[in-house]
Amino acid sequence: MKAKIKVTLKNGVLDPQGKAIEHALGSMGFSGVNGVRQGKFFEVELAETDKAKAEVMLKQMCEKLIANTVIENYAIELA
Repeated sequence: MKAKIKVTLKNGVLDPQGKAIEHALGSMGFSGVNGVRQGKFFEVELAETDKAKAEVMLKQMCEKLIANTVIENYAIELA
């Protein structure tokens, strides 16, 4: 079973990398770009075939390692 995990900074958390990208895009002539936020994307392949068990495992992975839940949100999508 394949899973996709999207990790983003929570609202209100400063995002200096997103600001740098926003500024760079403006410098490259892409006007009107506002509020760029960066994140992380993971693809995980699991041997588990039970969807409920896979979701529990993935949530545990996110809570323990993949996401810093103090400042980041995560979303899991099973394929």
